[in-house]
Amino acid sequence: MIRDTSSQDATISASPAHKARRRILAAALVLGALGGAALLLSAWRSSEHAVSAARLRVAEVTRGTLVRDASVNGRVVAAVSPTLYATAPATVTLKVAAGDTVKKGQVLALLESPDLSDALKREQSSYQQLEAEVARQRILAKKQKLLAQREADTAEIDRLSAQRTLERYDSVVQEGIIAKIDYQKAKDALNSAGIRARHATQAAALEGDDVGLALQTKLAELDRQRLSMANAQRRVDELSVRAPVDGFIGTLSVQNRSVVAANAALMTLVDLSRLEVELEVPETYVDDMGLGMSAEISLGNATATGKLSALSPEVVKNQVLARVRFDGAQPKGLRQSQRVSARLLIEEKRDVILLPRGPFVESEGGRFAYVVQGGEAVRTPITLGATSVSSVEIVSGLKPGDKVVIAGTDTFANAARVSITN
Repeated sequence: MIRDTSSQDATISASPAHKARRRILAAALVLGALGGAALLLSAWRSSEHAVSAARLRVAEVTRGTLVRDASVNGRVVAAVSPTLYATAPATVTLKVAAGDTVKKGQVLALLESPDLSDALKREQSSYQQLEAEVARQRILAKKQKLLAQREADTAEIDRLSAQRTLERYDSVVQEGIIAKIDYQKAKDALNSAGIRARHATQAAALEGDDVGLALQTKLAELDRQRLSMANAQRRVDELSVRAPVDGFIGTLSVQNRSVVAANAALMTLVDLSRLEVELEVPETYVDDMGLGMSAEISLGNATATGKLSALSPEVVKNQVLARVRFDGAQPKGLRQSQRVSARLLIEEKRDVILLPRGPFVESEGGRFAYVVQGGEAVRTPITLGATSVSSVEIVSGLKPGDKVVIAGTDTFANAARVSITN
């Protein structure tokens, strides 16, 4: 029976060259491990923090077109929304209710003002009185003209009579039939009659001018009274409050059969056929805004475009109100005071270095960014240019292809280098 093969085994010793190779390989492995540990230890010592990559958002620097814009909120308002007022102290009788649809010219309310009604009656009475005075003045003018003309005609007849008498004396004066004294008296009578006739004619002309001016004065008084009566009639007509445009009644400011003062608001009329968007723009964007600027308005699932049509000169609570008018046809389904969001397109810059916008812009003040290099985020000085809602322009400090931490830097505590762990 054979127990084992130990009696057949022979011991073979290793060669010196093989032993040397084994020692060199073991030393190389030990040195490699020590070097890796040293590198890890050096990186750990140079980084002030270590942050998990899952807590960060990294974006790549690119080159493209930056659309500088501003995202603002607003509401839909009526472009035409007149408020109707009482023109005088009166009692109001409402003819409509809030929400009623009305047409242009429709009576919305009646104002009862006895004072204005009495004033109109007084003006009408004064006008009728002046009309009678003007008619009387016309008759008086004709009468005075006739009297003046009669005197002028009588003077002319006396002159002609004196002239004929003198002509008869001329035919017999040479024969000595009449005395020369009578002849001279006839000549004097003719001259006197001529003077009276001439003066009478001039007096008749002046009398005509006088009565003409008197009649013109009365006519002017009548015209003035006509204007005064028309003004009183207009004020009475304004007691019937009519709709200036088509629309519907927005709000009623008074109750039916209530007494209101002059210039008191009665109601608001809304014209839904012409709607605009009133935007609340932060004052930081005001210097870059101008009339005619394009805007995109988000209306639920739809988007409409428009132009900036008005800009308020007043800043209220760090905001400025702006009006946007829709391009083309007005979108359907809009409601008064509906809340919307809008995007104002301020500027478009082509071929610039871009980086997606993130919290790093506010946290670092736009002066520093953390650039990912290997397993670290290195704090790098940068200069920002124009900004938009989604992107920022990089003027200096970064180049296309760089990867930058745009979110999650709030835990870096302004460290120069931060390790990023998986």
